[in-house]
Amino acid sequence: MKAAVIVFPGSNCDRDVQVALQNRMGTAPHMVWHRETTLPKTDLIVLPGGFSYGDYLRCGAMAANSPIMRAVVAAARAGTPVLGICNGFQILIEAGLLPGALMRNRDLKFICKDVNLRVETTDSIFTSRFNNGEIIKIPVAHHDGNYFADAETVKRLKGEGQIVLRYCDRDGEATDAANINGSVSNIAGIVDEERRIFGLMPHPERVIEPLHRGTHGAMIFDSLMEALA
Repeated sequence: MKAAVIVFPGSNCDRDVQVALQNRMGTAPHMVWHRETTLPKTDLIVLPGGFSYGDYLRCGAMAANSPIMRAVVAAARAGTPVLGICNGFQILIEAGLLPGALMRNRDLKFICKDVNLRVETTDSIFTSRFNNGEIIKIPVAHHDGNYFADAETVKRLKGEGQIVLRYCDRDGEATDAANINGSVSNIAGIVDEERRIFGLMPHPERVIEPLHRGTHGAMIFDSLMEALA
């Protein structure tokens, strides 16, 4: 399996993703600069976390209009899986590949800590290694992770099983207290209708080996490897 990581000015998790992918796949991914207009042959596209273009205008809005994003959108619509992490999730939304919006956190503060997440579905190439309802722990680091969508969109996401991860407490309850940023319905990650585009605010690339105090992130990459082998 070969992956491509898109690098924007202000990306600061691109090397973390590069290391995570090489760790799990055994092959270094292509690192593609945002000014490129074509993608190398690839089985997976990753939009990493960071602060593309300094988060000016809206987080991800300027990056969504970078030259390479035309190729990313075309590849995604042709079926190439895309993983958007944190700022990458914001870019996917701004590019129209996922519904909704990501706003300022409810308490208007930057959040950087480990969080509990409940796996809502294993019916995706990103989560097949998990169990439905499994509680996992992955760190977050964001200021604009408050996911919002109108009631009809949230109803559709729920009905179609497109909500992948929810913020929860240690017992797996998606309570308001566990909702770290105020996201509607405690949403931490969603997939598109075809279940091949996944955007999430937590950083799986930061928990891929025991020295990271957890390996739940590795299971996302391993799910992809298994599905795309």
